[in-house]
Amino acid sequence: MKKIQPPVFAIAGRLNREYILPPEGQPVMDWPGGSLLYTAGGLCVWESNAGLLARVGEDYPRQWLGEFERRGLDVRGIRILPESVDLRSFIAYTDTNERSRSSAVSHFARRQMTFPKSLLGYQVVDESTRDPRQPDPVAPLALDVPKDYRDIMQVHICPLDFTSQSQLVNLFKGGADHIVSLDPASNYMNPTFWRDLRIVLQGVTVFQPSEEELRALFWGMTNDLWEMASEICTFGPRIVVIKRGGHGQYLYDSQGSHRYEIPAYPARLADPTGAGDAFCGGFLAGFHRTQDPLMAAVYGGVSASLKLEGSGPFYPLDVLPGLAEARLHTLQQMTRQL
Repeated sequence: MKKIQPPVFAIAGRLNREYILPPEGQPVMDWPGGSLLYTAGGLCVWESNAGLLARVGEDYPRQWLGEFERRGLDVRGIRILPESVDLRSFIAYTDTNERSRSSAVSHFARRQMTFPKSLLGYQVVDESTRDPRQPDPVAPLALDVPKDYRDIMQVHICPLDFTSQSQLVNLFKGGADHIVSLDPASNYMNPTFWRDLRIVLQGVTVFQPSEEELRALFWGMTNDLWEMASEICTFGPRIVVIKRGGHGQYLYDSQGSHRYEIPAYPARLADPTGAGDAFCGGFLAGFHRTQDPLMAAVYGGVSASLKLEGSGPFYPLDVLPGLAEARLHTLQQMTRQL
C-alpha cells in the first residue's frame, strides 16, 4: 500500500457555508468558505500540499471535500461529526463597503433580490457575547489531528475560541525550525486576557492581529503600535504582523527590532471577504520559501490583493498565469523600513 506523505503545511480553522452580497459581481449563495479555506487559498497561490483541520456536520456537501482534494489539499484532518451542524454565514456589503452580518432579509430586499429558502431561519451569532474559553463545537481539537500531521513544521491557526487555539499551539510548538502562526480571535483581545495570552504566545512564532485587535489588547496601556509589537515579542513570538485592512500591514521583526511598512497592493475591490486570511496563507508560504519575514509579508500582500478582486476562497488560484509573480515584484519595491 502506498504510504501517504504528510503535508508540508497545516492550517486549522473554520469551514462555513457562505452567503455573500459583495460590493461587485454576482452574489454568493451557499458556497464553501470560512477562514480555513481563505487561508488555504492564499497559501496555494504559491505552494500546495497543505493539510486542513476543521470540523463539519454530516450534512456538509461531500463534493466540496472532493474539490478541496482536487486543489491539492489534504482533507484527512476534517472531522465529520455524526450530526447536522448549521455552518451558514451571511455577509452583506453596504454602499460604503461596510460589512454587515445581520438583517439578511432587508439586505436582499434593498438589492431587489429574492431571499433564498436555504437561508431561512438563519440567526447571526454574536461573537462578542460568546465565552472565549468555551470550546466551539466546530473548532478542530488536538485529538482530531492525524498523527502524521504532528511533525509538520509550518502551521497556521485561524481565529477560533481561546481554548482550542491554546491546545493547537501546544500541540504544534516544536524546535527552532517550527513556524507556528496565530491569528487571534477578537473576542479575547482585551486586557483581561493578557495574562492567559502570554502563556500561549510562548509557542507562537508569528502573531498576526488586526490593528483594532492589538489596540484593544493594550487598551489603557499604550497607543504606540510598535511598543505593543515589541511587548508581544518578549513573550515568545519573533514576528508580529499588524493587519491594517486597506492600509496594508506593519511588520515587526524582533531579531534586530526591524520595523517595516507593507502597503496594500492597489487591487480592484470586488469582494474583501477573507482577504486577511488569504494574507496569512500567503505569509506562511512566503516564509517557507524565503525565511525572510519582510518577503513573507509581500507574498501575503499579493495573496490578499488577488482575493479582493473576486469571490470565493479559490478565486486567487484562477487568475492569469504570472499575475502573482508580477505583483510580487511590484509590491516588494513599495515596502519601506521605518
